[in-house]
Amino acid sequence: MKTKIFIILISFSTSLPIFSQAKVFPGADQKTPSRSEYFSWINNTNEGATESQTLINLNFFKWLQNEYGMTLDIYAFDAGAIDGANFYGSDKSARFKKQFPTGFGNVTRKAAELNTRLGIWGGPDGFGDTPEEEAARTEMMVSLCRDYNWALFKQDAVCGQLRPEKYDAFDKMMTECRKFSPDLIYLNHRLNLGKGIVHATTSLLGGAETYIDVHMTNQVTAPHHRAAAISRELPKDMNRLTEDHGVCLSSCLDYWEDDLILQAFNRNLILAPEIYGNPWLLADAEFPKLARIFNLHKKYRSIMVNGFVLPEKNYGPNAVSRGDAKTRLITLRNLTWYPVKYKIAIDQSIGLTNKKKTNVIMYHPYEQNLGEFDYGKSVEIEVLPFRSCLIKVNNNPEDKELLIDGAKYEVVRDVPGKPVIVKLLSFPGESSSVKVIEGVRKFSSASIDGKSVPELVKKQRVAVKFEGDPYKNSYNRKLGNLDSCKMPADAESIYEATCFAADNNALEARSVLRSGETKIPEVKAARDAFFNQSVFVERELWDKYLFDGNVKNAFSLNMRWGSVELSGTVFRLDIGASIHLDSLIIKSFDGNSIQPLKVDEGIDILVSSDLKTWKPVKSLSGIKMVCDLRNIESVRYVKMSPGMMRITEIEGYANGRSLDRKNWRASNLFRNLVRRSYPVDRVFYPQKAWSNSFVLNEIPKNSYLCIAVNGQYGNEGVFAGVKIDGKYYGCPDRSPSFTSNTWELSVTKTDKNYTYYFPLTDNMKDKNIEIFAFQMNKTKVTITAEAFISAYPIPFIEKTLVLQ
Repeated sequence: MKTKIFIILISFSTSLPIFSQAKVFPGADQKTPSRSEYFSWINNTNEGATESQTLINLNFFKWLQNEYGMTLDIYAFDAGAIDGANFYGSDKSARFKKQFPTGFGNVTRKAAELNTRLGIWGGPDGFGDTPEEEAARTEMMVSLCRDYNWALFKQDAVCGQLRPEKYDAFDKMMTECRKFSPDLIYLNHRLNLGKGIVHATTSLLGGAETYIDVHMTNQVTAPHHRAAAISRELPKDMNRLTEDHGVCLSSCLDYWEDDLILQAFNRNLILAPEIYGNPWLLADAEFPKLARIFNLHKKYRSIMVNGFVLPEKNYGPNAVSRGDAKTRLITLRNLTWYPVKYKIAIDQSIGLTNKKKTNVIMYHPYEQNLGEFDYGKSVEIEVLPFRSCLIKVNNNPEDKELLIDGAKYEVVRDVPGKPVIVKLLSFPGESSSVKVIEGVRKFSSASIDGKSVPELVKKQRVAVKFEGDPYKNSYNRKLGNLDSCKMPADAESIYEATCFAADNNALEARSVLRSGETKIPEVKAARDAFFNQSVFVERELWDKYLFDGNVKNAFSLNMRWGSVELSGTVFRLDIGASIHLDSLIIKSFDGNSIQPLKVDEGIDILVSSDLKTWKPVKSLSGIKMVCDLRNIESVRYVKMSPGMMRITEIEGYANGRSLDRKNWRASNLFRNLVRRSYPVDRVFYPQKAWSNSFVLNEIPKNSYLCIAVNGQYGNEGVFAGVKIDGKYYGCPDRSPSFTSNTWELSVTKTDKNYTYYFPLTDNMKDKNIEIFAFQMNKTKVTITAEAFISAYPIPFIEKTLVLQ
């Protein structure tokens, strides 16, 4: 026994010098291929994930794998699973056991079905003040690697810094963890780890997180919200041991794929493709693209560890070529309003040294076989405004893949054992001569839109006609400048139109409304798990709670992070059509909820049918406020100023019957117009105006106007709106986003370069469209405004090719 004790003591006494001096492999190096990751931040906030919600989310990724062959390497829990903001937790705590009743066993086993490993967010310390507490913390973290084969630790200063007296404990813990998970990735988010820094795999790129319009907001006018994201710099010296916080799929979703292309193929860091938030909020038609990006990255990730920056004068900002002597993947971007053309040299200047005939393929923003070229030649590539582009230059005979020659296309599904599905893409009125170039798989039958086309499996070409009239103009172009003009007499109506068209819902609620209903059970389950979690409902972030018949939930002025200034905000209600009502009933919980109003206090509710004429209706405030509208001919728009803090339900009655409310909408954060500056300068009223008018003789599908207002004019310093044949239309979207009731953090306030977006529909064709921009304060600044038309997705006609 004494001998055994002596051996243990010697081992312990020599361990610290070994831990602090031994060469540490931090889980990856510059040549380690990327690993794909999802992490759960803003799917849950600091309250943390639960076992039930995680299993539902993993089912979503399982569906992506089964349907599209997508593999997720790492699923990481973010804040709150064990540690949280400003505290360290334990897997023995009542809090943890409530969230994970069976511990991490069930979720680990479920992840393993996908060949996915887990990871966790936390802080660097948690070692307590006694040897027993230090041992417990060490054992808990080591057990995640020893017992569950976890792949990632993300540790953050949100929990606090590592105390200097615990540097040795951290060193010991990480060394022990990597005995069981040698490839353990350690993400260092703003931490001072002392000598333990050698265990960190990455540091955070620019200190930036990527929640769109919360942490990352456009600084220039652009046709979408992700211009700042696709403008991100490369890490210094192309350092792949960097973490860029991935691509947020939770807010402002349009053009997410351009963002992910650059994250995965351009920066190509250790974690790539890396996504977080709520990818189930994408539209059903977008999931094949998500999987395609993941699958292409996995196919080429081993050669993409080798990359270099291409000359900006030839290839634009931060262009990168990755690959080997036979295959190069090139990422380009365009950060302007106009298409840009680059010439890609097919030679050693892009890293291609195999001097053979070379095939050039575009993968994004659509797929296209651009043809075969001699070595030493070049090929011209057009990059669309504010978009990225992914090109493969390849003369490796072993790299065989399915190609469609003669047409643009999108591979929807290419999974062994299932029919291949490809979307053929073209503009209306165009014809293509299509040929299938088989890759590894061979096919015996083909159909287009359900019609058999046997020629395609016989290596023959087939003419494909895309219906519709050809576009006369580019779908993506400048329409003109807005010129300074006399203030229109109806400026207030134009302002109100945008307030009523937009909303103040949580950004995630906006995203799901943008994407529409889903037909995929796994997607619906993940959406429901997110929106039905108690903390989301209890934060009262969505106007739909006013119209759902449930008096236990509400729509409120959200107070998180000081995101709301109660002074000057107006409650607005749009019932969708001008109709006659007998009454409108506004319900709340109690006297506190109706603040800043008091019970039994007279208030004028303003109503209008057309945004031009407003009539006051005297009402008595209270928990159940009844607005008598019998003497009003018709009503569509309702304003209450000041608005109540919390409203649980709004009901309308006509002819003694309750009205259908499915098209009713509300907002509660947009400001009232104020003309007077006395006694405090609170002027918020149109001061200067700019306008333009035009007629569109064609409107491609998915089209929208961009009203780009350039200048530095202060927070909420400009507003924009639209009139069509004299009728008011508001802009429902803007970059930066309209202020929202906050799910996690508030929308960033910015003082410059707003872009207002207005969706176009076919019935607006050949009508007089007037667009307006207003400066809302008295500040003397230089403002210029421009109008563009764009479309997202690209307004292609689609035909479905199925190969079996």
